[in-house]
Amino acid sequence: MANSPIASEKLREVIHIHTDVIKLGHSLGDIIQLVTDRTLGLVDADGAAIELAENNEMVYRAASGIARDHLGLRLKRKNSFSGLSAETGKVMYCPDSERDPHADREACRKIGMRSMVAVPLIHGDTCTGVLKAMAKAPEGFDAGKIELLELLSELVASAMYFATHFNDSDIYYQATHDPLTSLANRSLFMDRLRKGTASCLRSRQLLGLVMLDVDDLKLANDRYGHRLGDALLLEIANRCTSVCRSTDTVARLGGDEFCLILTPIKDRKEIECFLKRLKKTLAPPLLFDDIKHEVNTSIGTAVFPEDSDSLDQLIETADARMYEDKRNRKASKR
Repeated sequence: MANSPIASEKLREVIHIHTDVIKLGHSLGDIIQLVTDRTLGLVDADGAAIELAENNEMVYRAASGIARDHLGLRLKRKNSFSGLSAETGKVMYCPDSERDPHADREACRKIGMRSMVAVPLIHGDTCTGVLKAMAKAPEGFDAGKIELLELLSELVASAMYFATHFNDSDIYYQATHDPLTSLANRSLFMDRLRKGTASCLRSRQLLGLVMLDVDDLKLANDRYGHRLGDALLLEIANRCTSVCRSTDTVARLGGDEFCLILTPIKDRKEIECFLKRLKKTLAPPLLFDDIKHEVNTSIGTAVFPEDSDSLDQLIETADARMYEDKRNRKASKR
């Protein structure tokens, strides 16, 4: 393998991934997402995920490719292929999910994979989860690709060690929270959205989704520096949290994008009343280092299951309404 030009190229890619991981510092959520994204090209996978072992479940905490829409997915640890890898601490290869008795066929069909590799992530003396690569076709991975995945798993495990060694919070907190605002990140947001919608279906109640985008954050960073930009994001996080209940979730999905899950709500009127409180709370300018900076946000909402009973469509609906709000406000300023 070492003499193969292809293998040498792939090994160099592992080194590049390692370098990029170092640049991210101790932001574990960003690190595991970067690794899953880069796994696709490294081993020619159709999908990739990092699943953490949380109590009796394996939870998708980072996902790419065909697995991306399943971020936050929970599988029973006992009955899953990944759970077996985490339990034994061994690399597991499934050449065909339709034939392997250890594979959850229903979950595999839902994602669209036929073969997969699960490589354990060993942190200290404990296996905290697995790095999984997925292929749409059977026999998707050879020995060389599995060896590359093992190298990647060591990189992730090392990142987990340093992230927790220099931080009081544990792996699970860091993998599920935004390092700047301490809000839920995209992984935890999807996890809670899945749980919230399932609960609302059982109780026949509604769930409100609020997408929020910070206008002109890049302009603020360019004009005043990233200290003001970070202060603005923190202030918005705090203001959003201040108007939410303990049953609600405030998440930062990345960059200038926030999302709120309101659960449960009685009707659409309740979310309209909430929006009035939210907009009033967000309206005052930010005072930072003698700078008075106007806070402008674009907001869109959707209600589950009235607008859609599909999570993807629900998010798309709220997102589209947010951009419509942005366009309307820009037009009104002309």
